[in-house]
Formats: sequence, structure tokens, C-alpha cells
Amino acid sequence: MIDEFAKEYLHSDLREIREVLVWKLDGLGEYDIRRPLTSTGTNLLGLVKHLSVSESRYFGEVFDRPFPEPPHRWDDLGKRGTDLWATEHETREEIVGRYQRVWEHSDATITALAVDSSGYVPWWPRPRVMLFNVLVHMLTETSRHAGHADILREQLDGSIGTAAEYVNQQRDAAFWETQRAEIERAATAAVATPDHDPSSQ
Repeated sequence: MIDEFAKEYLHSDLREIREVLVWKLDGLGEYDIRRPLTSTGTNLLGLVKHLSVSESRYFGEVFDRPFPEPPHRWDDLGKRGTDLWATEHETREEIVGRYQRVWEHSDATITALAVDSSGYVPWWPRPRVMLFNVLVHMLTETSRHAGHADILREQLDGSIGTAAEYVNQQRDAAFWETQRAEIERAATAAVATPDHDPSSQ
């Protein structure tokens, strides 16, 4: 009973956060979804591409249920990092479509297997795993990258939230400017406080 509950709970959260990540592309032009927004090149479409590769491996080859459109081998050092950005020849529709096909394949694996079904992750120090481990790992990884996407999207146009229905509930620019100014004031004041000890941070 608890095993099925745990599996469905994790799976439900994974399904929800995947949709959030893809929604972060909505309403943006080609340049904005592709351009590097950090010093290491993090970009919105690249996050989607990366997760499609990662999830296809974890719910595919790890459980001997390979995704029909296999990515490059995980140990191909020459290809490392190429899943983090889109070339000019890859379309948004192609990358998002592949990610959605990966979801279908992953969902079939999750549905077919018991939560304690064994898998093998050759790139992990302890490669013997259960479906439970992989569900937790992919939920964590997807949520982490959705958080990256939140910040990237806010940088681009100030848009925040987890779904389209929340966009109209956002505060106005004046509210956020006041909020930011208050946080800046507190940060500056903390450093200026005589008993502030930087070594304690």
C-alpha cells in the first residue's frame, strides 16, 4: 500500500514540474529561449533539452527499457555538455516534442514497474538502484532545473509563477522595486553592523 502511494506521489510531482519547465518557454522568441543568461551559458531551451536526455536515460536504459530515440552514450566525453544548449538547426518544437515523448516513455516505465524494481546506473558510484531511487533523483533534478528556469525567465521579462493562470496575479513593478530596495537596505545594514562577523558566515 505505502509503496504504491510513494510511487504515485513522486510520479505526480514529476509530471507537474515537467509541465512547469516547458511553460517557461511560452511567449518568448527564439533568441530569448536560446541565449546564454549566465556566465556558464545556462539557457531555457537547453534546460529542456538536457532533461529530455537525462530522463530518457534514467527511465530507459537504467531499467533495460531504452527510449526509441537514444541520445549519445553517457560516457562519450566528446559530446559532454552538448545537451545543455540548442544548435541553430534544432527547433523549439523538436526539442519540446522529444521531451514530451520521453515523458510518455518514462510514464510507461514507472507504471509498469514496482517501486522496488531494480535498475543499474553505471555512472553512479553505487550503481544498483531501485525505481524509488530514480524517481527521487529525477524529481530532484527536474525541480532544480525548473528553479533555474524560474530565475532565467524572471531575468528576461519579469514573469514569475508556475503556470499561466498565475501570471495575472503578479504584483506590479512598483511593489517589486520596493521589495528589492528593502532587501538591499537590510543586506547593507547587516554588513555595516559593528558586531557583524564575516567569518561566521
